[in-house]
Amino acid sequence: MGEAEVSITINRSVEDVFAVISNFEHNAEWSSATVEDKITSPGPIGVGASAHLVSKFLGRRIENDAEITEFEPNRRVTMRSTSGPIPFRGSMTLDPVEGGTRVKATFELEPGGFFKVAEPIVTRMAKRQFESDLANLKDLMEAHAL
Repeated sequence: MGEAEVSITINRSVEDVFAVISNFEHNAEWSSATVEDKITSPGPIGVGASAHLVSKFLGRRIENDAEITEFEPNRRVTMRSTSGPIPFRGSMTLDPVEGGTRVKATFELEPGGFFKVAEPIVTRMAKRQFESDLANLKDLMEAHAL
């Protein structure tokens, strides 16, 4: 299993950052790996809500279904895949810090098939992708574009 953690400080309030990261259908605005994320369950976002995630990774289109397993407003969101070629669990945790919000993203991957052979590389590349995406999120949020 591949695991990684990345973090960044965004000079915006916890409430502002949480409003963006918990709105999954807008992930493509800040995540270059995201093609489309669509909530597939009725009602508000929270524990048990489901989504269909379409992303691109290593030149491949990857589709996963996922569910939210933890949802603590202005603090934490955790998802896990329920189908797809790369089983995963990921969370984003927010902590208020002087001048903004510390965002910590963690993920665990259990690649199979083609991806299993290259698990260490897949994990490193996924970590780099998360770092890049969080830097983009920071830039957009601090410019008030999100």
